[in-house]
Amino acid sequence: MPRRTALIVPVPEAEQAVGELRLEHDPPAALGVPAHVTVLFPFVPPDEIDESAIGEVLAAHAAFDFELASVGHWDEPVTYLAPVPAEPFTALTTAVWRRWPDYPPYEGAHETVIPHLTVGMASLELDIDLPIACRAREVILIEEAADGRWRTRRRYPLRGRRPDPGQGVA
Repeated sequence: MPRRTALIVPVPEAEQAVGELRLEHDPPAALGVPAHVTVLFPFVPPDEIDESAIGEVLAAHAAFDFELASVGHWDEPVTYLAPVPAEPFTALTTAVWRRWPDYPPYEGAHETVIPHLTVGMASLELDIDLPIACRAREVILIEEAADGRWRTRRRYPLRGRRPDPGQGVA
């Protein structure tokens, strides 16, 4: 089976609330995939990746704050947390997909890509405190190993926040 890669925004702030649920109900969690919002999966095969090109695309994007604000369900069934605002995630996905058009999100299975943090491949009733305040600081390139486990191949920091006009630079 060919090894796969993905670009993800890790969300460590969600681990305390949903980490155990993910280990029980989301198979990739048990294989080393952290709580995250997907930027692009599946991505370029490991042997064809141009790490510097990824860095160039992501360099245009700034770090941003968001909240995991609500629980959602899809019919597959899937339970997920929805980030607000979703637009910065959509912008990351669009930028990477434009650069690598042969790799549409989720292999083109969905007409509209909805940013989300998967909690489980089941319809779960969650008893967690929302919203969860988060910050997208980086995009991680993860790679599937021969044993099926996922590992971090490279981290791409998002740009720091620019000072507001009229504010002094600290």
